[in-house]
Amino acid sequence: MVNLHKLVLLAAALAVTANVFATESLEDVMKRRGLTEKNVLAAAKTYVPTGQRDEYLAFSSGGQSGHVIVYGIPSMRILKYIAVFTPEPWQGYGFDDESKAVLSQGKILGKDITYGDTHHPALSETDGNYDGKYLFINDKANPRIAVIDLHDFETKQIVVNPVFKSSHGGAFVTENTEYVIEAAQYPAPFENEYVPLEQFNERYRGGMTYWKFDRKIGRIDPTKSFTVMAPPYSQDLSDFGKGPSNGWSFTNSFCSERYVGGIMQGKPPFEAGCSAKDTDFLHVVNWKKAAELVAAGKATKINGHDVITIETAVKEGIMFLIPEHKSPHGVDVSPDGKYLIVSGKLDSHASVFSFEKIQAAINAGNFEGKDDYGIPIIKMQDALHLQVEVGLGPLHTQYDSKPCVVYTSIYVDSQVTKWDYCEGKVLDKISIHYNIGHLMTMHGDTVAPEGKYLVALNKLAIDRFNPVGPLHPQNHQLIDISGDKMELLYDMPIPLGEPHYAAAINVKLLKPAIRYKSGWNSRTNKKSLFKTRAGREKIVKTPGKVEVFGTTIRSHITPEIIEVEEGDQVVLHFTNLERAEDETHGFAMYGQNVNLSLEPGKTVSATFIADKAGVYPYYCTEFCSALHLEMEGYLLVKPKGYVTEVGEASVGATYNEADYDKQVKTNVKTQAIIDSVVGFILGQNYKDFPPVVALFEDAVDQLGFAKEAKAKADAAAAKQDWQNATLWAGQWWQYQVKTADIGLRAKTYLEQNGAVKVEGVKK
Repeated sequence: MVNLHKLVLLAAALAVTANVFATESLEDVMKRRGLTEKNVLAAAKTYVPTGQRDEYLAFSSGGQSGHVIVYGIPSMRILKYIAVFTPEPWQGYGFDDESKAVLSQGKILGKDITYGDTHHPALSETDGNYDGKYLFINDKANPRIAVIDLHDFETKQIVVNPVFKSSHGGAFVTENTEYVIEAAQYPAPFENEYVPLEQFNERYRGGMTYWKFDRKIGRIDPTKSFTVMAPPYSQDLSDFGKGPSNGWSFTNSFCSERYVGGIMQGKPPFEAGCSAKDTDFLHVVNWKKAAELVAAGKATKINGHDVITIETAVKEGIMFLIPEHKSPHGVDVSPDGKYLIVSGKLDSHASVFSFEKIQAAINAGNFEGKDDYGIPIIKMQDALHLQVEVGLGPLHTQYDSKPCVVYTSIYVDSQVTKWDYCEGKVLDKISIHYNIGHLMTMHGDTVAPEGKYLVALNKLAIDRFNPVGPLHPQNHQLIDISGDKMELLYDMPIPLGEPHYAAAINVKLLKPAIRYKSGWNSRTNKKSLFKTRAGREKIVKTPGKVEVFGTTIRSHITPEIIEVEEGDQVVLHFTNLERAEDETHGFAMYGQNVNLSLEPGKTVSATFIADKAGVYPYYCTEFCSALHLEMEGYLLVKPKGYVTEVGEASVGATYNEADYDKQVKTNVKTQAIIDSVVGFILGQNYKDFPPVVALFEDAVDQLGFAKEAKAKADAAAAKQDWQNATLWAGQWWQYQVKTADIGLRAKTYLEQNGAVKVEGVKK
């Protein structure tokens, strides 16, 4: 009685509290939470109401995770991790045969590499603007480039650089995505052989690889790609020219001292020797002419790859150097292609170079000398437009929609500087937390930046979030740049690796699929050879091998029982028969390291050896329906030579005619609901709403399955087999429930999105 009294009091208190919160004013909330008007305004600028969507999607590198992170702007809500260089169980990446084939493309010297260090994503472009088709990302640790298709946000291809041993400076694309550039980082011999450090100057090399991208098939073509060899400076980031500078690429560098240290060898460390000079070198390369040289057979084959040597580059006049402030990180070409901005981390200036002046020096042969490898050096002053003191530790620059306005990240000062690169004056500064690396503006590296927002990618979080142990998240901070003064809006923890760079695209340019064509191999973008249709599931057994052609649909996996013999190779192929949006199924099996993700229409496979006799349950990992937990099955691995004992199997619960009649009555009532919903949908202009059309198609499919189950129930009832008649009637009802669920989703969508009644439609 006491406990009951307490519960009554608690309920009353909660009711009062709920009423208080329901009647709270904005001022009440601000006071209760200690918020200022500025806090509330910032929150309002980032708030995206439930059911609404962000204006931009950001693709951020995932650092040591080897993935790409996708989040919305301005909400800063994380939407997805795209698995790229490392396995990822939720997506089944690295667990199904199809994605294993993609990961296998990234082997280094024949070894599987199960980690990556993603750094610089690049969106495909058409005429210098994002087109929303592809995303490229590099792996610094193992010099690789991956191609992600934004049709479904999946990794389709990984290519391994045949001559580099590391690659920080990628990926960046040409105006029409003919090429993707990847620059080396730490010099190493191009040949895969041992070379002592004593031969560093003679045998160690850097360079820029130009990967040829085939837009027709959405893949890089290594056979048409090439590398321009560079001296053993540590090449860093790159950018391609635009407009008047199209056909040229720009790559900065550090450690042009070519210092090889070693504390344990009694020498100062690398950092001391690699920052002794006041300047490093910007590499200016005529990549269009380089491609012509390769086509003319003037490249040298190294590891089967076309390489334009330094000697050839000098002789043919395709590579030049310009001194730049030491230890730069980023070279960024202006939207009109007339200028490029470089900053040095160990300086306080940003340098604006004029492409017109660079070309004038080259055409006049006006050089201040050559480096030790014979490459002509353009005098810094001859190429400069102007220099601006922007702060201590400038790194990376992004462009605004306003003419001549840019933003530069200031690492040491932990600031963002807004400045005018035409007139050379600082316009504004804002402090951030802490140690900003890259930054990005919306479409900030295209010919038509959109401004609005800036994201600071900060290296440290320190005290910004709840403590979660010694390993802290990274911190992305959203800044409003729509006005004259920058305004910090939001802190966003990134708990997946150390992101380095990001690119944001207006969602209007993205048209991702909501389902695959039935029986689709998403990695090859072709119909799967193992596509299976409903009713055509089969198990094919040959000596030493069992191959399963199965399906998944709410709420069962077919087949539900797979029998093999110890030592058999088991090959599973499953097709998701769903057509409705977001009706993904998973497939996980005990003890076999099998974990698959089957999006609607997708076919995936898994191969393993059943090397130990036993019972191995499997189930759907995605909560897909009310009977999700019943979506199960068993792999039975029999010992070799096992003889099945003859006996009657237990059937569990038993059913009679009354049970059958009761289920059928339920089914009839359910069908009446379905007919009502279908009548409503057909009475609206539903064909004007593609998501509803897809849902309607799925509902029709489910009704087809219901019809088949009803026929089996009727057949069993005719034989007075009430056990199977009741079970099949129950399955008939399950398909009806799924149909009703889909139909109600479609009805709700129409009601919420302004559908109108259509007169005279036959229902």
